[in-house]
Amino acid sequence: MMESMNSPPKITVGIMDRQGEISGHLDGCFFGEEFGPVSGRFTAKVTEETVVLFDQAHRQIFRFPLIKLTAGKDSFFSLFNVTIGSRFHWERTEDQTFQGDLILRLRQEGMICAINEIPLEDYLVSVISSEMGGEAPMEFLKAHAILSRSWLLAALDRKEESKRPSKQTEKITEGETIRWYGRQDHDIFDVCSDDHCQRYQGVKKIVSERAQEAVRKTHGRVMIFQDEVCDARYSKACGGITEGFDTAWDDKQIPYLTPVSDAPFPHRQIRTEEEASRWMLSTPEAYCHTTDETLLKKILPGFDQETKNFFRWRIEYSRTELEEILREKSGFDFGTLKEIAPLNRGPSGRIARLQIVGSKKSMVVGKELEIRRWLSWSHLYSSAFIVTAEAGRFILHGAGWGHGVGLCQIGAAVMAIQGFSAEEILRHYFTGVEIKKIY
Repeated sequence: MMESMNSPPKITVGIMDRQGEISGHLDGCFFGEEFGPVSGRFTAKVTEETVVLFDQAHRQIFRFPLIKLTAGKDSFFSLFNVTIGSRFHWERTEDQTFQGDLILRLRQEGMICAINEIPLEDYLVSVISSEMGGEAPMEFLKAHAILSRSWLLAALDRKEESKRPSKQTEKITEGETIRWYGRQDHDIFDVCSDDHCQRYQGVKKIVSERAQEAVRKTHGRVMIFQDEVCDARYSKACGGITEGFDTAWDDKQIPYLTPVSDAPFPHRQIRTEEEASRWMLSTPEAYCHTTDETLLKKILPGFDQETKNFFRWRIEYSRTELEEILREKSGFDFGTLKEIAPLNRGPSGRIARLQIVGSKKSMVVGKELEIRRWLSWSHLYSSAFIVTAEAGRFILHGAGWGHGVGLCQIGAAVMAIQGFSAEEILRHYFTGVEIKKIY
């Protein structure tokens, strides 16, 4: 049940996990429980089941299974070679700078985890700046601040209730692999910093004044449904219709995460393969159907601007290339690939169960994200696609970018440009919610 708070909590964000070595730079003064101040370049390694912290001259500063570096006033820390977009088509590494405290913690397998402890509202400023461009419309940024705050507080509530990490969930039989991804492996921090949770790419390099203003203007405001903070979800572009929760995750219906038309009028939800084919091969009116490059530059962060034709997309494979991808990504040898057939689709056209038929093996794979991983060296934009086979080639015609559940980021930004308020945007994508201030 939703309860009011006196003030926002601090949260822990996993920035780099399961690393053999972590390097970075301390800008300003940092203090440990039994040492400090320290500053400058540092390296952390595992030796004899403990984390050893070295300075830039490779002198040992401290050793312990958990080292917490508390930031002094106006201090920041940088971590080198942080992976962003892990296992997605935009994956890369970059150096990132953070405020707050740095925790270096030993894992049982002899690896190190770098964790940032930071006040929730400061975290949100970076999330908004990381997820969307700083020049995006203010009402959209405010809407995103409210939904990101809601998602995080709902996640913290679930963690507190369970007192144990949620695991990757899967149902595997001889002929079927159904897998979906919760907050698996987040056992020693609240959330991760990548797209699996919410993008959190630091607070010094990319943070915009508009993101700060959006978080400040919505301070403590969340979406509520039946006296509970909403487990809000979002993706880049729904493709014209948002998706139901059960297509991507657990087999359950969540009333405020049901499909809606991403347009001023209703689109017919997908029910048959014939309807799916017409939908994927058409370009219906939708808020997220925009090719305005100037607008997209304002909405999207730099690396997201590299993704083109996200509303409707096409990818083509030779039979041998797709067979190789499937062997690599699924771990199974299907032999000569004969057919790829959707078995179950959600209302947006996203496939929840896909049958793959080969000369050596036939299997069913799901859910939405696992399908995207099996059929691409990185990720398909979404699982909303139809398949045609021509002269030894497989052609996928698809719609949208991401799982499609909840708020459509590009669509919501376009709504804001058209004059919708933050609350109107949220009520459009999340059926039946209220907006309340809880601290």
